Amino acid sequence: MVKFGGSSVSSLPNWQSIAAIVRAHRERGCPVLIVHSAVTGVTDQLERLLELAILDDHSTAFTALEARHRQLLTELGLPDCSEFEAQWQQLAQVIAGVARVRAASDATRARIMGFGELLATAIGVRFLQSVGLQASWLDARTVLQAEPRANASQRAHYLSASCAYGADPVLRERLQRHGELLITQGFIASDAAGATVLLGRGGSDTSAAYLAAKLSAERLEIWTDVPGMFSANPRTTPGARQLRQLTYDEAQEIATAGAKVLHPRCILPARQAAVPLWVLATPAPQQGGTRLSHLPGSDAAQVKAVCVKKGITLISMDSPGMWHQVGFLADAFGIFKQLGLSVDLVSTSETNVTVSLDPQANTLDSTIVAELVDALAPLCRARAIGPCASISLVGRNIRAIIHQLGDALAVFEEQRIYLVSQAANDLNFTFVVDESQCDRLVNELHDLLVRPVRADDVFGPTWEQLFAGDTGNQPLRAPWWVRRRAALLEKLGSRQSAYVYDLQTIRERARELRAMRSVKRVFYAMKANWHPDVLRTLYGEKISIECVSRGEVEHARQALPGLPVDALLFTPNFAPRAEYQWALEQGLRVTVDNVHILREWAGLLGGREIFLRVDPGTGRGHHQHVRTGGAYSKFGIPMEALPTACALAAAAGVRVVGLHAHVGSGVMNPASWIATGQALVAALEHFPEARVIDLGGGLGVPDRAGKPSLDLAALDRELAALAPAVGDRELWLEPGRFLVAEAGVLLARVTQLKSKDDVHYVGVSTGMNSLIRPALYGAHHDIHNLSRWGEPETQTASIVGPICETGDFLGHDRQLSVCAEGDVLLVATAGAYGAVMSSRYNLRLPAEELVLESD
Repeated sequence: MVKFGGSSVSSLPNWQSIAAIVRAHRERGCPVLIVHSAVTGVTDQLERLLELAILDDHSTAFTALEARHRQLLTELGLPDCSEFEAQWQQLAQVIAGVARVRAASDATRARIMGFGELLATAIGVRFLQSVGLQASWLDARTVLQAEPRANASQRAHYLSASCAYGADPVLRERLQRHGELLITQGFIASDAAGATVLLGRGGSDTSAAYLAAKLSAERLEIWTDVPGMFSANPRTTPGARQLRQLTYDEAQEIATAGAKVLHPRCILPARQAAVPLWVLATPAPQQGGTRLSHLPGSDAAQVKAVCVKKGITLISMDSPGMWHQVGFLADAFGIFKQLGLSVDLVSTSETNVTVSLDPQANTLDSTIVAELVDALAPLCRARAIGPCASISLVGRNIRAIIHQLGDALAVFEEQRIYLVSQAANDLNFTFVVDESQCDRLVNELHDLLVRPVRADDVFGPTWEQLFAGDTGNQPLRAPWWVRRRAALLEKLGSRQSAYVYDLQTIRERARELRAMRSVKRVFYAMKANWHPDVLRTLYGEKISIECVSRGEVEHARQALPGLPVDALLFTPNFAPRAEYQWALEQGLRVTVDNVHILREWAGLLGGREIFLRVDPGTGRGHHQHVRTGGAYSKFGIPMEALPTACALAAAAGVRVVGLHAHVGSGVMNPASWIATGQALVAALEHFPEARVIDLGGGLGVPDRAGKPSLDLAALDRELAALAPAVGDRELWLEPGRFLVAEAGVLLARVTQLKSKDDVHYVGVSTGMNSLIRPALYGAHHDIHNLSRWGEPETQTASIVGPICETGDFLGHDRQLSVCAEGDVLLVATAGAYGAVMSSRYNLRLPAEELVLESD
């Protein structure tokens, strides 16, 4: 049995790999049943097409879907494919019917969404035939029938079905009769009436497992875009380790806890039929993978993975009357049952029960959650909490190593933890937190618990080691420092370390921002980098300056003599009264972010024009220390306090002419600024005289090569959509890191090399005294051996500095060209919050700052 996911069936190179995989099995004399998914993204397109058909506005979406498949047909060299044409005509008829009646039942929804697999397998069978493989097409709905489920809603019946998977000798005989190579669909089955039903999102894995169990297959191979299961999501944790061997139970926990590479429902059929299951990568079959069986790779008590699952909804049930009340849980859970909702985690106390609803196991929307809360009202005071995320430490015999988790638990300091659960099977320890916190926490936990473990039967190489130098075959624009390598080495000269800033890159970033049509003014948050040449370069590009202290204002004026007061924005936080008084006397534009100032210092502000910093209530960003919104952040006036601020401002004769908000740094999603803008527009109710909407900064920068940049064009379009609500007011931005981070590198010479067992260290001339972001935030900076640029990066080592602290590191387990004493390492994306946060700790001088002019 082999199953190929959507990414595996979406391109010619992958189909060539599929043909080679199938041919290898056939040469061993093994019959093969192929299960595969819809082409990547097509299920989402079909869902959107359905919604538009209900509105009779689907022609553009229909054309785009057709073009997607015909492009694949052309790429595969299949200009004429009658099997595809037949399926396409059926889809067209069903969509036309929906458009006529302007409605779609759950049965129709299931039928339409199932066409993705039908279309894809029609293409797939023809391609395999074209390369000499005698493949036959099998309709999965003729061999997989949904089982009736008590208490399942009609929606669940059609969109999240389950099937029987007992041994099926008739199917085995059918496979042998059809040339021993069949291709069929994942995700779809039929019910007793013959209607199409779906196995839920990700259901193709489950289809494959059902069929493997029915065939008592020798093995089941799940081919996807990653080589196996990993100790964390390798897309966000490049140091994630390949897991070579797991038991079914361990894999079930990892998949259930959020690892998307394998759908958790597929493991039970394989386990009950004792079918070994392999997870492999279609584009990289040579990288091995993960084997699931009854045999553990290791019986040792250890954490094997740190998993995150987003989109969790918590239901908190409060009632003083539940104390010693017989049957409360039975009554409450009976309501969940009636609504067809499956509970995942449970936490209880004398007066509260909190449970989680997993979006993988439930069809959740605001309507069903509201219905649940209303149904629980006679029993308790219920409320929904979300969006949340569960972070799970998954492994074996977790209770036996609780005493070793002290440092790991410390990463939750200052976090809001809603629920803690230790699994009864002793395979996981789970925390539920705000969704915005989860990614950074996972990286910190993985760094503590998994990264240091030696390679063995369970732990293989890291993602970075497997794909060293691989950029996914996507052409990447080389960073500026590659082109200017010789100039950098010359600029460093005999120095041991230095920051170097490329002024041309700063100019380019400034021009990108100034090109945004929706934004009237851009202010540079100079706390990111206050080097005089940086300030002069940005001001030369018509970027104004935002300061957070008197010292920054005076420094900016010294670097830019004659700087007009209108080019400055003063945004202090918890500064002393005297600093505000000085700023007002200087005629600066001052931002106030505390009602205390309006109440207690009214005489100071009387008759002035000010900005107010508003807290929209939500923080965003790459680490909790850079999230500047919400109750656990010290910044801004909360929305509920705005009426009070309005009254105090009016009483003091203060005119609020600008509203400002900044929710965090390192944000890559344009929706963040839209949400901020909407919150500030709502605040205009209290301050209609405001002439400026300042959306703050936080524009993210990719922290490693190959990751996508922030889409400024999309942000510009989204902000333009705010125009009707903003009216004739100006939109401002005040980025810092975006303008300077990529323009700066930290150069440091290699001082010493060290190995402890199989752990290797490269010591360099400076560390956390120059760049504290890795130690403080767990921030990632790409690191390369500039002296040996272009040589293979075959050495795995941690890069550490000379500071007397265990946390003195610049990067863990990085792939480098082999290093020697005296080589120059380059730490990339170091132009922001580097030198400005440096110190003389241990009485070691931090790296000096140098600049490169244009080529």
